[in-house]
Amino acid sequence: MGKRALYTGSFDPLTYGHLDMIQRAAKMFDELVVGVIANPAKKALFTVEEREAMIRDVVGDIPNVKVDHFTGLLADYVNSEGFDIVVRGLRATTDFEYELQMAHMNARLFKDKVETIFLMTQPEYSFISSSMMKEVRSLGGSIEGLVPDKILECMDKKLKV
Repeated sequence: MGKRALYTGSFDPLTYGHLDMIQRAAKMFDELVVGVIANPAKKALFTVEEREAMIRDVVGDIPNVKVDHFTGLLADYVNSEGFDIVVRGLRATTDFEYELQMAHMNARLFKDKVETIFLMTQPEYSFISSSMMKEVRSLGGSIEGLVPDKILECMDKKLKV
């Protein structure tokens, strides 16, 4: 059996930064699961089911990518699903400090020898965040070229833009 990797996030909404990570990670592993985090503490624009459907729609042409969701601890999901690798994206040094702390904590919680790897974002996506996309679009700003067209359509329907 080949290497199974997990790339997680809230993906509320999926951006081109996320999509770039998915495409790059999919080339590195036999199977990549995009794990949508269902965090009830965050006020999401889209439901978990909507986010899953949108991501499936956008990545449907990548044969080794699957989409799933989970709640609770990342380590519990990783342990129960038998992943070999957790992929995390880094935009800036502030991401690194947070992600390093999380990787160290998760390493203590993973049952098997699961590795966390970090991929640097492409420079043209380094400033993009889902929260920024929601804020800019909700105020009528253009985010074309920053989120896939299908995601933009869903955002406009949801935000009634």
